[in-house]
Amino acid sequence: MASLFDRQPAPLVGLDVSASSIKLVELSRDRAGRFTLDRCAIEPLERGWINEGNFEKFDEVVDAARRLIKKSGTKAKNVAMALPASLVISKKIILPGGLGERELEAQVELEANQYIPFSLDEVSLDFCVIGPSPSSAGDVEVMIAASRKEKVEDRQGLAEAIGLTPMVMDVETYASRLAAARVLEQLPSGGANAVVALFEIGGLSSTLQVLREDELLYERDQVFGGAQLTQLLMRQYGFTAEEAEAKKRAGELPEDYAQVVLDPFVQNLAQEVERALKFFFTSTPHNRVDLILLAGGSAGLHGLTEAITDATSFPCQMINPFDGMELGRGVREQKVLREAPSYLTACGLAMRRFLP
Repeated sequence: MASLFDRQPAPLVGLDVSASSIKLVELSRDRAGRFTLDRCAIEPLERGWINEGNFEKFDEVVDAARRLIKKSGTKAKNVAMALPASLVISKKIILPGGLGERELEAQVELEANQYIPFSLDEVSLDFCVIGPSPSSAGDVEVMIAASRKEKVEDRQGLAEAIGLTPMVMDVETYASRLAAARVLEQLPSGGANAVVALFEIGGLSSTLQVLREDELLYERDQVFGGAQLTQLLMRQYGFTAEEAEAKKRAGELPEDYAQVVLDPFVQNLAQEVERALKFFFTSTPHNRVDLILLAGGSAGLHGLTEAITDATSFPCQMINPFDGMELGRGVREQKVLREAPSYLTACGLAMRRFLP
C-alpha cells in the first residue's frame, strides 16, 4: 500500500548563473529511477553584468532571469543554485566518530577557524560527513565549505526577486561532477577505474577536473574561454560585442570566418587543453587519461574534439548530461542536443531534488 502513495520531492529547478548566461533545468524521475528532462532554457547575459562571480548589474541579471523563467515555462517554486569554486573555501577534515549533531557542529566551527581567513560571523558555513576516515580508525572524514555571506545573499536575492525559494546552495564544480557521474556510469564497465578529464569551457575561464569514479584527482582553472572568440570576431570584422554574440548564436558569420577566425581559435583552445593536462601529469603520478569530456558553450565548436585528440593523443567527446533521459513534451530534441554541454552544472543542480 505504501507504494501507492509514493510522491516525488517537490519540483525544483537548477539555476546556473555564469558570466555569460543563465541556464535552467527541471527534471523528474519515475519509480524505476529513470530521469525525464521536463524543461531547459538559456538566457544570455551581457559582458560585465557578472564579473568573477560578483553581481555588478544586479537588476539587469534579475530581468534576464525573469525572461528565462518565462521562456522555460516552469511552474516550480524551489531552486538550487551554486557558487563558483573560486568564492568557496572547502577543506576535508578528520573528526572523531560518534559525535552528536551539536558536538559535530561545534567541532566543525572550531576546525574552520584554522582555514578561513576572516571571522565566522562573516561567512556562511556548511559541512557534510563523507564517511569513515580511510587513514584513521574510528574517525570520520568531513567536508567543510564556507563563503562570504554577501556572495550567498546575492544569489538568494536573485532567486527571491524572480519568485523562487532557494533550497540548495551548491558549488558549481560539485554540481557538474554530480551530473557527469551519471554519464560516466554509462561508460563500458560502468566507468570503473577510468581516468576522465572533464574540461568545462566557460565564457572567461575554463576548469579542468580529472575524475576517477567518485574521486577528484586534480582540479585547475585557466583564464581562457569562449569570450575570446567574441573578441576575435570584433577585431577581425569590426563588430560590437553585442553584434558578435548575436551573429555567433544565429550562425550569421562572414564566409571566411571558419578559416580566419574559428580554426585558429580551435587550435589555441586545443593547446590550452593539452597544457592543462601536462600540469596534471607533472603534478600527479598519472601520465594518461582514458577520455576527455568537453562541457560549456564552446564545447560544440566545429572541429574542436578532433583538434584536442590530435593535440593530446587521447579520445575526446562532448558530454551530454541528458544522455539516457526521456525528453518532456515541451523539449525540442535537436536544440537540446546542440546545447546540451552548456547545461552540465544546471543539470547537476536539478538532480539535487532527488538527493537525501
